[in-house]
Amino acid sequence: MSQEKMDHEYMHTHGVPHEHSHGHTHSHTQTRAVVNRLARAIGHLERVKAMVEEGRDCSEVLIQLAAVRSAINNTGKVILKDHLEHCIVDAVQSQDRAAIDELNKAIEQFVK
Repeated sequence: MSQEKMDHEYMHTHGVPHEHSHGHTHSHTQTRAVVNRLARAIGHLERVKAMVEEGRDCSEVLIQLAAVRSAINNTGKVILKDHLEHCIVDAVQSQDRAAIDELNKAIEQFVK
């Protein structure tokens, strides 16, 4: 894809262009939301680490770890939805089987 087309696509969706290893480029519209969610999860995990260092009750730590895990899983769902709506729709239209195979592998790893 030409730089001009990528710039146009970026401006059109207000997302972040992303090139896949199999050669096509797409814009992700949820990048800012994902970055924000990850920053919050990192902050939360840092607080959990501090709880452990302070010797807080194990039950409290486990509950907070569950909250961090949930935040990360929900972030993964946002990424997956964005990928399906943009990259995979285009891959299906262009019959790009490699993109679909990559998604299947990523889902297998994510849901372990």
